[in-house]
Amino acid sequence: MKTDDVIKVEKLTKRFGNFTAVDGISFTVKRGEIFGFLGANGAGKTTAMRMLCGLSKPTTGCASVAGYDVAHESEMVKRHIGYMSQKFSLYSEMSVRQNIELYAGIYGLSRRVIAERCDELARKLDFSSEMKMPVAILPLGKQQKLAFSVATIHKPDVVFLDEPTGGVDPIARRQFWELIYGTAAEGTTVFVTTHYMDEAEYCGRVSIMVDGRIDALGSPSDLKKEFNAANMDEVFRSLARKAERQ
Repeated sequence: MKTDDVIKVEKLTKRFGNFTAVDGISFTVKRGEIFGFLGANGAGKTTAMRMLCGLSKPTTGCASVAGYDVAHESEMVKRHIGYMSQKFSLYSEMSVRQNIELYAGIYGLSRRVIAERCDELARKLDFSSEMKMPVAILPLGKQQKLAFSVATIHKPDVVFLDEPTGGVDPIARRQFWELIYGTAAEGTTVFVTTHYMDEAEYCGRVSIMVDGRIDALGSPSDLKKEFNAANMDEVFRSLARKAERQ
């Protein structure tokens, strides 16, 4: 049974020896929400995301994604999520269509559904003339839009985006966020990390990690009021100054 909270995190902690990478964080994320997960390098956000994706077990605390416990049901978590990183993960020598078919097959979609999704993405991305082209010759912006579409081709409950627009020009970034809006409107929760503070403004809510803890959590407008800031960059900088980790 689907509930409003598709991600639930309570006192989640990860230690590596004497080093506490993630220090007792707690939050929830609703179905269809665009949730920004921010923090400077070394803040712990990547470690936290790895736990939520079922790739690393918590030391203490608990979390569930799509109703499945990340520590004890990690394989079920992986079946119900999508993931996209900044580092391009598609096969550049293969065609656009071959990449779509490959990943859709990995996600267990039938041949009929795969054919339907290929046609759907060709229209949605305006890729009709590029479906047979090697991915390597596509502009970076189109590569990233394709990678996002492949990560969500199985219509997951949650898609995790780890700095997905790094190196992409502003116009392509805006087009990428239009895809995010459309996906969230269809009910998929979008959990995104970014170093672009203008992108934080696009999120419904934002959390900011400092030294393994969540030091701020709320909508961009609420956080700007709380920190008396003109924009999210000022909010982020005021918190990042407190960081003791380098």
